Amino acid sequence: MNFHFQDIIPEDFNDNSRVWIYQSNRVFTLSEALEIEELLKDFIKSWQSHGAKVKGYANLFFGQFIILIADETATGVSGCSTDSSVRLIKNIEKDYTINLFDRQLLAFVVKERIQLLPMEQLNYPDENKFINADTLYFNNTVETKQELLSRWIIPVKESWLGNRFSFAVN
Repeated sequence: MNFHFQDIIPEDFNDNSRVWIYQSNRVFTLSEALEIEELLKDFIKSWQSHGAKVKGYANLFFGQFIILIADETATGVSGCSTDSSVRLIKNIEKDYTINLFDRQLLAFVVKERIQLLPMEQLNYPDENKFINADTLYFNNTVETKQELLSRWIIPVKESWLGNRFSFAVN
């Protein structure tokens, strides 16, 4: 699987543009993905903050991650505009019977595939050597476009997991 995504992030967005990543607890089917991409496109066309158009971007990555970006150099994103994006994500959750807010579900690249693992089960892949310090990890805590481009998909040893679990120091 090709994990190079940087080329489709808009270049004309400021490096400090805000980023929100929503990870699905399963891969979307092709028809679901096409529908969701249309929903995201429609949302971005109408996304506003206090009546002003938000310079936004939204896309589905790897069939499993919804990423929203707002360039606040054009229009600041307020509570109401953030609420509207959360409503969109909650509606997608409901309509597709998925979970997009489970921050305890971690995503890794194992054998060229995205594998999800509940945080409480991290000892199992560590002990069985499925995950090591160099395993790629989806760091969904990134907050800016620059961090997204450089720190979203990183080796475990470079993530917040690096000091927390034994596999990160092997």
